[in-house]
Amino acid sequence: MDAKTQKAELTRAAIIGAAMDLALTDGLEAITLQAVASRLALSKSGVFSRVGSREALQKAAIEEYGRRFLADVFVPAMQKPKGLARLEQIVERWIARTRDIEAETGCLYMAGAFEYDDREGELRDLLLSEITRWRAALRRTVLQAVETGELRADTDAGQVVSEINGLIMGLLHDARFLRDPQAADRARQTWQRLLSSYRA
Repeated sequence: MDAKTQKAELTRAAIIGAAMDLALTDGLEAITLQAVASRLALSKSGVFSRVGSREALQKAAIEEYGRRFLADVFVPAMQKPKGLARLEQIVERWIARTRDIEAETGCLYMAGAFEYDDREGELRDLLLSEITRWRAALRRTVLQAVETGELRADTDAGQVVSEINGLIMGLLHDARFLRDPQAADRARQTWQRLLSSYRA
């Protein structure tokens, strides 16, 4: 890769990162070409030439958040064997990410869901697709723990996913809004109690 191409890719990455940061602080609707350009001391046309329209920039911010989320939470857990060890690693990493990152910046999945719950369009569809894909991966992990015999055969994987998601929403509320320093520890205790009800 030549220096010019590398610089262009770094600039594009910075633009998408700035758009994602803006979405986390002010919502996806706050993303505009001008707002991102101002943050990076670029021209509006310079932003457009690298990412395209405002909607393309909003989509890129959602996709980048998804990449970072999966890289933090899901990908490292794949090093664990299929079953409960992998599921527990995912939940632990999700709790840690919520405590260490989302408690400071906000969660684009949760904030975006509230922002777009009563809207239609491509942004809502993309956000829904990202969240649905993540929940499907989590559901598969629960089912693998059933297959290994570590969780009860009658475990409702969809129910477990819903309960884990609710646990994380509670953690985010308590850590971000209440600023409770014990929020992550409480979430871990809740997870262990939840898990005990499904163990084989």
